[in-house]
Amino acid sequence: MMVRYVLGIILAVFFSIGALAQPADPPSIGPGARPVGADWSRSPVYGANGMAATAHPLASQVAISILKEGGSAVDAAIAANAALGLMEPTGNGIGGDIFAIVWDPNTQKLYGLNGTGRSPNGRTLAQLKEKLAAHDVTDGSIPLGGSLPVTVPGTVDGWFELHDRFGKLPMKKVLAPAIAYAENGFPMAPVIAYYWGFNFERFEKNRQYIEEFDNARATYLVDGKAPKTGDLFRNPDLAQTMRMLAAKGRDAFYEGDIARTIDAYMKRIGGDLRYEDLAAHESEWVDPGCVNYRGYDLCELPPNTQGYAALQMLNILKHVELSQWPRESAEVLHYIAESKRLAFEDVAKFYADPAFAEAPLDWLLSEEYGRARFALIDPAKAMTDVAPGDPAVEGASNTTYLTVADKDGMMVSLIQSNYAGMGSGLVPDGLGFMLQNRGALFSLKDGHANVYAPGKRPFHTIIPAFVMKDGAPYMSFGLMGGAMQPQGHVQVMINIIDYGMNLQEAGDAARLRHDGGRSPTAVDGDPLGVVNVEIGIPEASVEKLRAMGHTVEVDDNGAGFGGYQAIRRDPDTGVYEGATEMRKDGTVVAY
Repeated sequence: MMVRYVLGIILAVFFSIGALAQPADPPSIGPGARPVGADWSRSPVYGANGMAATAHPLASQVAISILKEGGSAVDAAIAANAALGLMEPTGNGIGGDIFAIVWDPNTQKLYGLNGTGRSPNGRTLAQLKEKLAAHDVTDGSIPLGGSLPVTVPGTVDGWFELHDRFGKLPMKKVLAPAIAYAENGFPMAPVIAYYWGFNFERFEKNRQYIEEFDNARATYLVDGKAPKTGDLFRNPDLAQTMRMLAAKGRDAFYEGDIARTIDAYMKRIGGDLRYEDLAAHESEWVDPGCVNYRGYDLCELPPNTQGYAALQMLNILKHVELSQWPRESAEVLHYIAESKRLAFEDVAKFYADPAFAEAPLDWLLSEEYGRARFALIDPAKAMTDVAPGDPAVEGASNTTYLTVADKDGMMVSLIQSNYAGMGSGLVPDGLGFMLQNRGALFSLKDGHANVYAPGKRPFHTIIPAFVMKDGAPYMSFGLMGGAMQPQGHVQVMINIIDYGMNLQEAGDAARLRHDGGRSPTAVDGDPLGVVNVEIGIPEASVEKLRAMGHTVEVDDNGAGFGGYQAIRRDPDTGVYEGATEMRKDGTVVAY
């Protein structure tokens, strides 16, 4: 039988890989003491002129260097994202998609960008099913490897859309740091090295779906092996690709030499993506949706992303005073898990490309619906099953996240991904980047909102977030990791608003992740699912959750609980406060 991942497994297992390729256990010693704050956390970072929080220290420094040269927060975010595509290809790259939320101080407005690509126009659902049958895929899902899950990469067009509206420096200068690192090399970070090795283990197990793999090996392995922590890594092919982008702009990718190379490569290996698909691509500016939670407005992007799931969860949780219990209590964890289960039923039913399936978004975010969903939660026990709402009856996977702020008050919340790990395993000849496997998130079920169709954007897990307070920008933040993302957004909000944690503590605090239930791929999991908790959750709370009917697993790895970055702005002084976390390699840099 083939070895495959489907959504319910991807989001539960792919990110929770503690049993695979584990590094040696460190000595079992606890944290030291601190004069202020929690012993298990660090101090946030403060700065007045600019700040960058990314998943790699060098990328954060790249962003700050662009700010110091007079670039905007958008310029710096693009520069950092380009560097991360090189340094953290386990989470992102220009073969993937992008979303962003930008606070523009000049217009005093939030702008949302959906930079996601579409499926090949020349392949129908029936043809896709025929190809799956030829691969002996019969379980109703799409493999993560090879050409079948490949959709048009939207990142580069997203960069240039953002830059055209908010950039100050020429793209040649913005991309220069990433080009230099690609040519000269950079030292491998520990967490990224861990994921790098795991990705190639996964590729080898799924080789039957990957039509061509020599290019990936040549690009990302050194002497046939994944680079280790501290090894210098170079990617001269990617340097040349980014030089073309710097010189000729987005058209080089979608209508020029890069597009023609991708087209020729796909034809050679028997894939379906074509030059015409790339040439037809465009990003979309969208309005973020917001929900008020105890005086703070959390803002997220609408479908085809899952951002509104976080808004739905908060609309449910606002009806209970969580702070009456300790943060680590079973009661708080129960309400978070149950709100997730309810919100994600609607995700599975309604969230898809709005050009193909319009969702009742106003109703999903309404006060009345949030109150009705909250009423379904039993405070003493877990629901045995849940179902999506019905407006006719009731009314009305690996990712990088970064945030940058500049001296003028512009704040950027940006997330970018190849979807599951490094992507499809396919690296077009000589380009130095891997194509995404985002199309694995399509459903194959006729009539489903997210069913595959030609020229359609798949359901997306990646979501940037932004918080407003009293009409002013308060916080730009995000959290990586499949279905963990909206769950993480909600837990960060609870930590800050209900429990008064500082920005760093809000990210470092132990989290839960619920897996299971219905899926946007229509390959559904167990209705009850599993509540995964980190080791910081007390054993007494774990046992009480089990007594309430939850299936609970304790995870000591951290890989499945996201990767947080955040920047908060003091509305009186304009001083920025920044945070990253222990689950990633990144850092916050300010000046």
